[in-house]
Amino acid sequence: MKIASSWSTVSDTVLAIKEAYNLLVSRLESPPDFIAVYATDTYDLDKLLSLLKQAAPNAQIFGGTTCLGVMTEEGFHSNNGSGLGMLGICDKSGSYGVGASLTGDDPRASAAAAVTEALEQSQRLGQMPGLVTMCAAPGYEELMILGIQDVIGPDVPVSGGSSADNAINGQWKQFANDKVYSNALVVATIFPSMPVGYAFHSGYSPTELSGTVTRCKDRIIYEIDGRPASHVYNDWTNGELSDILATGGNVLAANTLRPLGKVVGQVESIPYYRLIHPIMIHPDGSITLFATVYSGDELTLMTGTRESLVSRAGRVVQAALESKSLAQSQISGVLMNYCAGCMLKVKDDMPKVVDGVSSTLNGKPFLGAFTFGEQGCFLGGENCHGNLMISVLAFGS
Repeated sequence: MKIASSWSTVSDTVLAIKEAYNLLVSRLESPPDFIAVYATDTYDLDKLLSLLKQAAPNAQIFGGTTCLGVMTEEGFHSNNGSGLGMLGICDKSGSYGVGASLTGDDPRASAAAAVTEALEQSQRLGQMPGLVTMCAAPGYEELMILGIQDVIGPDVPVSGGSSADNAINGQWKQFANDKVYSNALVVATIFPSMPVGYAFHSGYSPTELSGTVTRCKDRIIYEIDGRPASHVYNDWTNGELSDILATGGNVLAANTLRPLGKVVGQVESIPYYRLIHPIMIHPDGSITLFATVYSGDELTLMTGTRESLVSRAGRVVQAALESKSLAQSQISGVLMNYCAGCMLKVKDDMPKVVDGVSSTLNGKPFLGAFTFGEQGCFLGGENCHGNLMISVLAFGS
């Protein structure tokens, strides 16, 4: 197995894809078998995928749009909001397949169809892959994970990130070989010839403030402990939302460091959480979220710091290595999904984020995309969707 990364911030689609792909092949020294590609919505994406498939006709191509740019071992790559990156894998002893399905009225069934197509493309239908990575339109990721597991079972790690855009206005796209989708799930089934470590972490800490969801629907909370949800959240954040409680408003950026959390499991009596990012509060007291909640869920106010957002990426990569007892010298490369909201919060310090990852990997190649929701497998084996998190795949050598 050999892995390389490449990137371009040239604004012209043709020149950017040519620059990035030529760099990728020169580093791999042969055509890739699998390409993960993430690009901003500033490009002509149909042309981008068409040109990439022409250049790499035998490669399985997977990916989607990213917010503002990408990061690799060579830095944070964004030029006036434009940038693209690739991670190429040469693995003649492995098998890789990519499938896609429109979300439709039944996201769970659509996910099952997408992973079935990916297994067919990898010529491993009926077999259990080493792992699955996904890129979805935001909205139904929890159901999509269930659909993937309907086909391959609950024991295969699922990793990935939801496609993003620059302006948070629904311009996100998903890529599968030479096709571009607006509202679909794209999955890659990976049968690697080497071990692959994985990790899924947030880097936030729980506070002592918590409550029970008493009324909700999908991704809207109406009540916590029988009170309007936004009023409870406002109390937990020391009145930071008081000015907009009556009128409603977007709280996505304001509360990046104070999301909600739900316990998923425990390691040695220490709970671990999936994070849930509030998007909007409404005059009726409800809160719209970037993840699904259920009546009876206990939610905890979580807290993070700018410093933790900068330093945690390297720690999550280290956890991925440790999951398979991999040393730095045993790594070919890393694919990372890093929350776009966190990136926007620490944008000026992104070179430090890159340095932390590169130091952990001793300069090995990696590609990081900035996503609107992350999917990963916790230590207890739970495949989950969350927000403000980091999901990492570390490929062995």
